[in-house]
Amino acid sequence: MNNYITGATTALITPFKNGTLDEATFAKLIKRQIDNGIDAVCPVGTTGESATLSHDEHKRCIEIAVEVCKGTKTKVLAGAGSNATHEAIDIAKHAESCGVDALFSVSPYYNKPSQEGLYQHYKAIASAVEVPFMLYNVPGRTGVDILPDTVKRLFDDVDNIMGIKEATGSIERTVELLAKVPELYVFSGDDAIDFPILASGGKGLTSVTSNLLPDMKAKLAHSALEGDFKSAKKLNDELFDINKVLFCESNPIPIKAAMYIAGLTETLEYRLPLVAPSSENMKKIENVMKKYNIVGVK
Repeated sequence: MNNYITGATTALITPFKNGTLDEATFAKLIKRQIDNGIDAVCPVGTTGESATLSHDEHKRCIEIAVEVCKGTKTKVLAGAGSNATHEAIDIAKHAESCGVDALFSVSPYYNKPSQEGLYQHYKAIASAVEVPFMLYNVPGRTGVDILPDTVKRLFDDVDNIMGIKEATGSIERTVELLAKVPELYVFSGDDAIDFPILASGGKGLTSVTSNLLPDMKAKLAHSALEGDFKSAKKLNDELFDINKVLFCESNPIPIKAAMYIAGLTETLEYRLPLVAPSSENMKKIENVMKKYNIVGVK
């Protein structure tokens, strides 16, 4: 039996205070995830504004996640992505040395590599470490799509590549991936379609919404993986409105606003070029949040 991560994982936001990483709040947010049944936290992905963090900040976020999760059942699935392969390798090696349980790495953005380039990129990063490794496909953000044949090639050729965070928004893609690579661990990377991906054979979800509602997302994933699809679908349906409003502007703009509105973060700060949502969208987020019971709020 392998020790691969399954279930509900959270794409953590990175809180800032006066322009710098707010370490104390970050640790508190992770503890709240642990307390509400999340199986793994995912520091420094897209939601964590990894593209605008310095390398030192990126590494520090991973260190904090490992420190807070130590001795708990919650694992650390750390982000090690870059559009420069050598940078991604450096981050991956540091994360492994910190004691993360697994890594995920976003496809290279801006460069637009070929499928062969993607293969060589991921092979190089995963081969530089021993921990389980997940691809992360989000073509809407990166401008490049890791095609199923490339996923299969990587899965077959690199021992520690175990899965993919799938954020194309396509159920057909999940079906195709699992038809071609039945042993692949597919994680939903789109909050709105967590249930159908899990019902199609997915092994977990990596959620933006679970920053705010970790208990509901954990229950959704666990119900689906236990075969209780009725309960899982009900939760997915209940979460539809919040999932939708949290993408009214580019992620993580709305989720950071929601966390601030809920009182889970003291400040609402982004790294340029990201800025706070429009006042109209801020109101929309606030109104939708009233429908939900947000745990752990004083």
